[in-house]
Amino acid sequence: MNTELKNAVKATDSKAQYDTSAKRLLGQKSILAHILVKTVDEFKGMNPKDVVDCIEGTPHISTVPVEPGLTNAASKKNGERLVGFNTENEEINEGLVRFDIVFYVRMKDGLSQIIINVEAQKDEPTGYEILNRAIFYVSRLISSQKERDFENSSYDDIKRVYSIWVCMNMEESSMSHVHLTKEDLIGSYEWKGNLDLLNIIMLGLAKNLPEHDETYELHRLLCALLSQELTIDEKLNIIGNEYDIPIEENFRKDVSVMCNLSQGIEEKGIAIGEARKEEKIILNMHNNGFTVEQIAMATDKNVEEVKAIIAGKEPALA
Repeated sequence: MNTELKNAVKATDSKAQYDTSAKRLLGQKSILAHILVKTVDEFKGMNPKDVVDCIEGTPHISTVPVEPGLTNAASKKNGERLVGFNTENEEINEGLVRFDIVFYVRMKDGLSQIIINVEAQKDEPTGYEILNRAIFYVSRLISSQKERDFENSSYDDIKRVYSIWVCMNMEESSMSHVHLTKEDLIGSYEWKGNLDLLNIIMLGLAKNLPEHDETYELHRLLCALLSQELTIDEKLNIIGNEYDIPIEENFRKDVSVMCNLSQGIEEKGIAIGEARKEEKIILNMHNNGFTVEQIAMATDKNVEEVKAIIAGKEPALA
């Protein structure tokens, strides 16, 4: 494996670790509570600390498959029906696409529940239109409830779902609510049912950290949390002092890991870019008739390194 490929693999591994750390931080109940207060009508105006207690169990992070037939699980044990999100056979299903974060929230009445999914995107994808993916995800959250949250034809028991997409590195800070609406074409018959079952929140984070005001309160928190520019102390100061979020040891550790990985990714990216630039110069000189010795002298490399680059392989002692 040549040096460039090794560096690329290392950078990819660092990015994967960064993504994992980012999801763990977003999956903290204290952070999720702030997201819920700003995106779900039921919790608007509430103190995020009170919302924390409404989040049931431990949020599933990158364990629940998106694919039809695999999202939900239903089984029987000792005659009792057991239901829940499917987190089984992770190794067998290694290639599956998974929800970033999924969890149940108990509403203020203490009885009803809604299902929340939070997805993190480093930027708006170019291979597909992101809203189409969000629609697929929220549809899976609805359809996967059958035999888990309701049985047979008990469609009135479908739980309301929210798929919340946090998109980083956008041109501007934004937030949109995509949901069902009814338009009367002929007459005005009131069809029975709940139009609020399906909800998508698209939350765009600008590259620059916004000021702390009511409009951009959530954006500032998430920008600080996920920033690749701020130092550990700057992040913790904003999260702890401005938002009064308890900074526990595991939280601090994940922030530290993410900051270190951000720096490593940037440094590896620069190193890969410089290596490619240098290789291009060497190949151009070779194509223009320069000898290996002349190229080595001009680029401050030894003859074996130059020969290896020309041959397209890594020298034995790189």
